[in-house]
Amino acid sequence: MSFDRTDVEKIAHLARIALTDDEIPATTAKLSGILGLIDKMQAVDTRGVTPLAHPLETTQRLRPDTVTESNQRDAYQAIAPATEAGLYLVPKVIE
Repeated sequence: MSFDRTDVEKIAHLARIALTDDEIPATTAKLSGILGLIDKMQAVDTRGVTPLAHPLETTQRLRPDTVTESNQRDAYQAIAPATEAGLYLVPKVIE
């Protein structure tokens, strides 16, 4: 698939990109090249290839899900100007 000048102008308008008349031919060639590359990649037969989640064979190091710190909410809220039921009270800023 290839683009022409009107296609590039329409795409530039939708993307809110200001292109000068001198930039349009180069942008047209670049976009056409990108779509040509995509067409080549889609033409490759990948039926025997299994999808990968990551290109390297790695595994996630897991740690036990244990509590490592004590609950200090009361100490943190002791210095707050206003709290209620474990929540910080702040002034209303949106009406």
